[in-house]
Amino acid sequence: MFYFDWTYLLIIPGMLLGLWAQAQVKSAYGKYSRIPTRLGQPAASVVADLLRRNGNNKVRIGRVSGELTDHYNPGNETLNLSDGVFGSASIAALGIAAHEAGHAMQKHENYAPLMLRTTIVPAVNICSSLSTPLFFLGLLMSWEPLLTIGIVLFAASTVFALITLPVEFNASSRAVSMLVEGGYVSGEEEAGVRKVLRAAALTYVASAVTSLLSLLRLVMIANRRRD
Repeated sequence: MFYFDWTYLLIIPGMLLGLWAQAQVKSAYGKYSRIPTRLGQPAASVVADLLRRNGNNKVRIGRVSGELTDHYNPGNETLNLSDGVFGSASIAALGIAAHEAGHAMQKHENYAPLMLRTTIVPAVNICSSLSTPLFFLGLLMSWEPLLTIGIVLFAASTVFALITLPVEFNASSRAVSMLVEGGYVSGEEEAGVRKVLRAAALTYVASAVTSLLSLLRLVMIANRRRD
């Protein structure tokens, strides 16, 4: 007999928000990656200037393959720009590169949310890999302690997703400020940078919402089993 678990419906809003966020990122990146800035300075050069102007000389800038794979590693202080960003002078490229420079400045200034996120990454990775298997093992065995452990471990991942939000929002805010104050973008170009970074931020919001809804689902399943 087919049994439908209605708690799956809780995840749908998060999935839809995630799909919409990804579409917004592709649209904004696709549009502004084709529009060059008036200065015409490549993103890799701009990000090096931004860091130097702000007294951060520790970061090594590199190149990484793929699209939108740009990232900053606070562990070894490397900032890697994707193929489409590294040598591009587009509005999108400068916005993305400056965002990663924002993360580098967070590390440089010991920005608390970033330091906390960096510290808990190893533990969160372990929690993420164990939470779901332990939870459903607890369901199969009807053993409540395992259910609780699974929920607690999953909650750690949700907390991580929530901590990520201020880290990403702050990095974007820093990016816009550094680009404007350094004279790298004009008023119209600044608007484009904001649109690109706002679209990217939506993906983190979607991730946090999805994690919260998934956590709620686990709690409801556990409560239903207890009843």
